[in-house]
Amino acid sequence: MHANRLFLVSLSGFALALANPVFAQAPAATPGPTYADLATLADGTPMVIHAQILRQITLPPERAPNVAPGHVRLYIEAQTQALLLGNAPIGAALHYLVDVPFDARGKPPKLKKEEVILFARPVAGRPDQVQLVKPDAQLLWSPALAEKLKPILAAFAAPNSPPAITGVSDALSTPGNLTGESDTQIFLTTADGDPAALSIVRRPNMAPHWGVSWTELVDQSAKPAEPDTLEWYRLACGLPSTLPDSANLAQDPRDRAQAQSDYRFVLDQLGPCKRNRG
Repeated sequence: MHANRLFLVSLSGFALALANPVFAQAPAATPGPTYADLATLADGTPMVIHAQILRQITLPPERAPNVAPGHVRLYIEAQTQALLLGNAPIGAALHYLVDVPFDARGKPPKLKKEEVILFARPVAGRPDQVQLVKPDAQLLWSPALAEKLKPILAAFAAPNSPPAITGVSDALSTPGNLTGESDTQIFLTTADGDPAALSIVRRPNMAPHWGVSWTELVDQSAKPAEPDTLEWYRLACGLPSTLPDSANLAQDPRDRAQAQSDYRFVLDQLGPCKRNRG
């Protein structure tokens, strides 16, 4: 009787399992690179290469110093598919080192035959070798990624490409004759010394308007930076989070407060500099 009872309990448990099956959940897909991620990789990078991996060799820890936790360093042999940016000589065969995260099993991922995009610099006298600009500056290629990257590379290559923002030099807010009317100019410092400025115009019964100028002329008709453009990236990812007190030239406390409020308004309009890469 005892054995039969156990058997019946086992059968009922089996039936319950069939009625309520438990499915293994697939691991969440890693989010792709954002506009800011791609722009950061492309900014100042001498070469951007589309390649296909032919062979990988895992380097032992003693030959791979300074690898981030959870990552492994690979020696890669690849075949060049296209040079997307740059004019340095490059061979049909490529060799380079890259740091990649372990897969879900805690092992080096299998990358053979994968197509990748490399952000790299040339190695003098060795057209068959490149050095990645960052240890992990390799992305898996896809048509969607290629289309997303194309306008970014074109924007950096343009002669009027906006420079990197390094800070805020001056801020000045002038009240108008009517209540709620003001004009604010915020002058920016850039990596190459070229001028850049923000203008914020407020008029009664109208939504505030802001714009950015990349010339010495501060134009009130300047337009806002469009999302996911190089102008947006320079501002959203380069402006300090608050207006420095040292930059505010206004003597009247109300004008200083207006300049600070207008600066916060611009930051809110730009939105966060979102990144999915470390």
